[in-house]
Amino acid sequence: MERYDLYIDGQFSKPAGGEYFESFDPYAGKPWTLVAKGGGDDVRRAVESAHRAFQGAAWRGMTATARGHLLRRLGDLVAANAESLARIETRDNGKLLAEMLGQVRYIPQWFYYYGGLADKIEGSVIPIDKSKMFTYTQHEPLGVVAAITPWNSPLLLATWKLAPALAAGNTVVWKPSEFASASALEFVKLVEQAGFPPGVVNVVTGLGADVGEPLVTHPLVAKVAFTGGEQAGQRVYELAARGLKRVTLELGGKSPNIVFDDANLENAMKGVVSGIFAATGQTCIAGSRLLVQRSIHDQLVDKVVNFAKTARIGDPSDLNTQVGPVTTRPQYEKVLRYIEAAKGEGATCLLGGGPSRRPECGDGWFVEPTIFSSVTPAMQVAREEVFGPVLAVLPFEDEEEAAQIANSLPYGLAAGVWTENISRALTMAKRLEAGTVWVNTYRAVSYMAPFGGYKRSGLGRENGMDTIKEYLQTKSVWIDMGNEVPNPFVMR
Repeated sequence: MERYDLYIDGQFSKPAGGEYFESFDPYAGKPWTLVAKGGGDDVRRAVESAHRAFQGAAWRGMTATARGHLLRRLGDLVAANAESLARIETRDNGKLLAEMLGQVRYIPQWFYYYGGLADKIEGSVIPIDKSKMFTYTQHEPLGVVAAITPWNSPLLLATWKLAPALAAGNTVVWKPSEFASASALEFVKLVEQAGFPPGVVNVVTGLGADVGEPLVTHPLVAKVAFTGGEQAGQRVYELAARGLKRVTLELGGKSPNIVFDDANLENAMKGVVSGIFAATGQTCIAGSRLLVQRSIHDQLVDKVVNFAKTARIGDPSDLNTQVGPVTTRPQYEKVLRYIEAAKGEGATCLLGGGPSRRPECGDGWFVEPTIFSSVTPAMQVAREEVFGPVLAVLPFEDEEEAAQIANSLPYGLAAGVWTENISRALTMAKRLEAGTVWVNTYRAVSYMAPFGGYKRSGLGRENGMDTIKEYLQTKSVWIDMGNEVPNPFVMR
């Protein structure tokens, strides 16, 4: 069985404790590789390495233009190795190869985009209200950034952090999910090949308590960029607050997909199915609440159920497969508990409702695409993030009720609106408490468009031009151009 080591200070090294843990193939339901089980000593080594690199001439003395060249070179290497990286991700987390290929082939655009921004970070001269003073601002990197990423889209979500952090001149210690670490350790080989100085990017694998907590609390870490669940995010926020660290959090969601009676129902049907089943529901932006106007409720629900029945379930490495396994055994069991809870609360199961026993699913952790109707906003399946292929259908009467139901939860990551009425589209986009609102589409993302949540779905934004500012701090410089001696006891 292949074994992956830690990557610290430009080289692979064994964990201080000498331990490794198994990483499972969700389709086979069996371990396929061993990953280093890092700990506090490994975190210290990695952070100190990143700090040395941040202070060292090889990185700090590099021009912003040269940093941009390195990022673009890294983008080229990712493009050249996209298929092998995608296959590793599929093996490690069970997501569809078709989706992982699409993600990894798109990743280079982040490195090209932020590589281009690297030498366009400009300060400004302030026409200050003090005579004979020359005052200007400059933007400087923060230092060591801790990047903590989840198992559902490991490389894509890591890139959302790495690209702007490196473009701004920071160094990084990256902790990938213990359920999907292999692609990070393959990716970092490309970082080395691109020519980044040792210590600029480090990878420490392991469990959250063993690696994540000492990483977040290390005094040399200046910022934490985290994507993951709400409870883990809250813990990261609390720990980081002790050191007054900068924090970006992209957390969970319970996103509403809202269909009005003037929508194109064929397009809406496909958008609904894509929003919840295409990634086996394992995405923070999953459209797990389908809000349907009462006048078309039965018609649309029938369409969605019949279309979802045709989904091809099975081997995620087969490009024809449309629904893959749940990534981890604990998550698989959690999804099944949510399904039983929905039945117990009185929801009507129109499709699925349990494990998939199809021959093409083998011994993997598969859940049948599941749709519940007769759902009320108070039910657990309508309020909590299931993170699996489970759709809750809720009826509404008009725009007012749709907005009320959509905004009633403490989450606000994303929302979908399906309507042919431009006035309604603009009104709902304004009223919905969500960081992203899609109209007549769903799950579209770009390196150019900011992404993040309202309320308990997170803090800060990733992607887009302004995100690089999340990895910078601003310094004001004052120069006295006069020759007179100021009064030392009076603020000027």
